[in-house]
Amino acid sequence: MCDFCKPPPQESTKSCMDCSASYCNECFKIHHPWGTLKAQHEYVGPTTNFRPKILMCPEHEMERVNMYCEICRRPVCHLCKLGGCHANHRVTTMSTAYKTLKEKLSKDIEYLISKESQVKAHITQLDLLLKETECNSERAKQEASQSFEKLYHVLEEKKSAALRAIETSKNIRLEKLQTQVEEYQGLLENNGLVGYAQEVLKETDPSCFVQTAKQLHVRIQKATESLKTFRPAAETTFEDFVVDIAKQEDILGDLSFHSNGLEIPEINEEQSRMYNQALISWECPGKTDSADIYVLEYHKLNREEENVTWQKTEVCGKSKVVSDLDDDSSYAFRVRGYKGSICSPWSREVILRTPPAPVFSFLFDDKCGYNNEHLQLNPRRTSVESRAGFPLLLGSERLQVGCYTTLDYIIGDTGIAKGKHFWAFRVEAYSYLVKVGVVPSNKIQKLFHSTPDVTSPRYEQDSGHDSGSEDAFFDSSQPCTLVTLGMKKFFIPTTPAALKDPASRILPLPSCLGICLDCDRGRVGFYDAGRMKCLYECEVDCSGIMYPAFALMGGAAVHLEEAATAKYREYNDDI
Repeated sequence: MCDFCKPPPQESTKSCMDCSASYCNECFKIHHPWGTLKAQHEYVGPTTNFRPKILMCPEHEMERVNMYCEICRRPVCHLCKLGGCHANHRVTTMSTAYKTLKEKLSKDIEYLISKESQVKAHITQLDLLLKETECNSERAKQEASQSFEKLYHVLEEKKSAALRAIETSKNIRLEKLQTQVEEYQGLLENNGLVGYAQEVLKETDPSCFVQTAKQLHVRIQKATESLKTFRPAAETTFEDFVVDIAKQEDILGDLSFHSNGLEIPEINEEQSRMYNQALISWECPGKTDSADIYVLEYHKLNREEENVTWQKTEVCGKSKVVSDLDDDSSYAFRVRGYKGSICSPWSREVILRTPPAPVFSFLFDDKCGYNNEHLQLNPRRTSVESRAGFPLLLGSERLQVGCYTTLDYIIGDTGIAKGKHFWAFRVEAYSYLVKVGVVPSNKIQKLFHSTPDVTSPRYEQDSGHDSGSEDAFFDSSQPCTLVTLGMKKFFIPTTPAALKDPASRILPLPSCLGICLDCDRGRVGFYDAGRMKCLYECEVDCSGIMYPAFALMGGAAVHLEEAATAKYREYNDDI
């Protein structure tokens, strides 16, 4: 049937392959007039099987596109390549372009499909932002209205006070002027002083006249003087009551929203630390805390993630303990303040790294057999301090030359049998010599019975003659794996493969030192706990239960790092 006839349609006689439609004879002539491009269309007998439409070149209408210009990124015909604007352009076959573009489009579609959950999450986040924007705008309107109401109230009070002052001044001035009017009216004829004087002049008795006229003359002289120096009793102008609003008008004219009314908080890196949990502390540059609440955000640094998702928590104070962080990972933290609907800009991001393993908690063992004359524990068993002790001081008369004191050992009260663990501690900068590391349970007794007592009469000092035989048996005689600390330095232990230069083994002593023991791999590492950077790592025999070990000589002190908790933060704030 013809596709263009009015109902009822006639039988089709031709089908145009270019128009993909069927026509009767009359409709074909109408839609394919002679002398036009459509007259050159290809037609066949009536059919419903039309070939796909051929794309023609827009510059050469008779040519089909069969190439793809990679520079212009568009299909072209062979005439465009031979002498057209694409003559010097790089072209490729249509099939190659089809394959390349189809692969790119397929990859883009697959990427969008793979990011469907992320897009939905972003949509959810945007919906929340829409609601939050609505809520914050209403709150901002309310706060703006309250601010202007306060200004209106202040202006109304000032207006009432000014009007009352003007009214009071007016009444006082009117009263003074009215009194002055009455005084001058008394000077008029037949009224007051003048009338009385005229009556006195009528007196014929000299004695009576003199007696009365004397006092009357004084009054008349005063009235005469007042007439010569007339001055109103009150001013008629109110110049003192002109309100100068020029400055206030300028201030009100400049009245606008102040989005940066809150100071930018700063994360205090010295008070913030990462241990079993992250303790983040911040402060404001100003003296007063202008924010009502703070929002702390953090996220794990991951190079593979293109879009960062921040986790946030609201905080009423200026510190927050963040838990459930992954081991051996870096996290970025930032904070901003809120006061009503106004928020400050974000603080500078601070990056902290978590320990390489779960934190191992222990205390100094007060029953391990340590020398309590030389080592003193605090009541909580979190700190140990080395001192001379009474026996050494009482026996110092026998010491006529210099001598070295002994290494006094102490261990942790909890051992490690398997797994990977990390603990941290601080060594006082004044410490003479400290050794830290690990010791197996089967060699603990050797630590506490292998050190000589310099206060004993049987103690003999070293002659100073170095035979060189000590170094040969040094490694085999050590019951534990320790590193040496002293003079604010960290000394890497010597090994056969170590460099000969002693300076290469000396590192600055970190403010906080950490030890990571991996029993499964048989390795122990010593870390700068502030940056969680490994300073030295070596193999260790973990066949038995391993204990944290410490050795102190001379004046020295070691403090175990306490777990980061909310109560710990409050305790430090009170101090």
